[in-house]
Amino acid sequence: MERSSGVLMHITSLPGKYGIGTMGKEAERFADFCRQAGLRYWQVLPVGPGGSSNLPYQSDSVFAGNPDFIDPEQLIAQGLLTQKECERLDWGRGERVCFEKAAAAKQTVLRLAFARAKQMPIWREVELFFQQESEWLADYSLYRAIREEKNGAAWQTWEAGLRSRDAKILEEYRRRLQQETEYHSFVQYLFDTQWRHLKEYCNRQGVLLIGDIPIYVAQDSCDTWVNPQLFEYDEQFQPIRVAGCPPDYFSKTGQLWGNPLYRWDRMEQENFAWWKKRFAALEKRFDLTRIDHFRGFAGYYAVDAAEKTAENGRWETGPGKQLFACIKKELPNLKLIAEDLGVITEDVEQLREWCGFPGMKVLQFAFSSREESSYLPHRCPQKAVIYTGTHDNNTCLGWAEELNEQDWSTVKAYTGAKRKKEIAWEMIRTAWTSPCELAIAPMQDFLSLPAKARMNTPSTVGGNWEWRMKKNAANPQLARQIAQLNRAAWRFPKSKRKIKAVIKTKKQ
Repeated sequence: MERSSGVLMHITSLPGKYGIGTMGKEAERFADFCRQAGLRYWQVLPVGPGGSSNLPYQSDSVFAGNPDFIDPEQLIAQGLLTQKECERLDWGRGERVCFEKAAAAKQTVLRLAFARAKQMPIWREVELFFQQESEWLADYSLYRAIREEKNGAAWQTWEAGLRSRDAKILEEYRRRLQQETEYHSFVQYLFDTQWRHLKEYCNRQGVLLIGDIPIYVAQDSCDTWVNPQLFEYDEQFQPIRVAGCPPDYFSKTGQLWGNPLYRWDRMEQENFAWWKKRFAALEKRFDLTRIDHFRGFAGYYAVDAAEKTAENGRWETGPGKQLFACIKKELPNLKLIAEDLGVITEDVEQLREWCGFPGMKVLQFAFSSREESSYLPHRCPQKAVIYTGTHDNNTCLGWAEELNEQDWSTVKAYTGAKRKKEIAWEMIRTAWTSPCELAIAPMQDFLSLPAKARMNTPSTVGGNWEWRMKKNAANPQLARQIAQLNRAAWRFPKSKRKIKAVIKTKKQ
């Protein structure tokens, strides 16, 4: 990885008139902004369906895409929708994402597009997609159709034969729900088509996309329904143990995530086939991918499902090198970033180094008047990705406003900041001048936004994931400011410098 920079900005946060960011013109404009600013990477959060909770890290499929990201304008251009059909709906237009209204309106127009597409030449292309992606798509579309028929009930509550995937019962549901399964498959075709178009557009601009993969899957997901033998379930498909993390400075009772744990022994017996398919899908979708909770591959925290807190969990040994040796053999060009934040033990560091993955350094975690942190830029290794903050952090401005006077004095002395309102750009400059090969900042920090622009506050409910950027906030003036810093810190894409040098020589 060459010395470079990037921005963290989820699709949902893009501006637009459809209640939520989409893969349309605003996404392309943002890619243009990245090119102008010399930002080589655009990082997003997980792009799978958010389920009923709208949590990007709790998807109902590791292979499917989020229908909410589909851009209606592209469907209008294809003749699948009309402008009037879109304008008459309530999209929840406002400064923040309105998930419920946007999703309801999106489903209305997608069903109109589906009915229209079946009568148009495009349907031949749609059917080809069905065939090409049938290995995961057929099960996922059936899962979605059944769940809708059962008013969103989790698959663990379905009748016994359906829970256990009895072949005759499945065939009966496929026949009866054929129209609905086709609809959900069609939606995935639209997502795939628009995503590929966006990725190609970004790549033409010299911008590479960084994805995000949660280590665990949601309990109520197509993945657990189709492959229950790969998870710690009892005979009634209820979890025996679930994922979490132990008590620490931030939580006296730990965190009980509730995700079902993997049966790593069974996965190893199958030569980690499920993970190979999962990583292969990610490699097609992104140029680079961040693995959330990487430490879980070295050792994971297991909590009995009956527990109310994570206090009584225990550490278990993960698949480690065995998994990644299989992945590397199957996908030798796969590029990953290991999220190794928090209390990281030696076995995690050894696994990351063996894999050759860069780790993460978050600048907001670096400053303490009480001890020297490994996140301080002068202590960061070259093979690492440094962030001013992540989706789980406050904005830099919001973070600074909460610091005590002693820690603020340390921050000022290290970054050169004089006033808190200047802190975002001083933190960006500090990260950019670090030895780390890649430096990334959330878009909120480039815009010097306060705490109300925070993306997520862990362990809280409501108000998360809703931030949206104002239209024209990513403007040429800001692009020039970032580009100037990128050039000064030697993070501007080298190809751009070479092109300019050639042109200059020719003029002479």
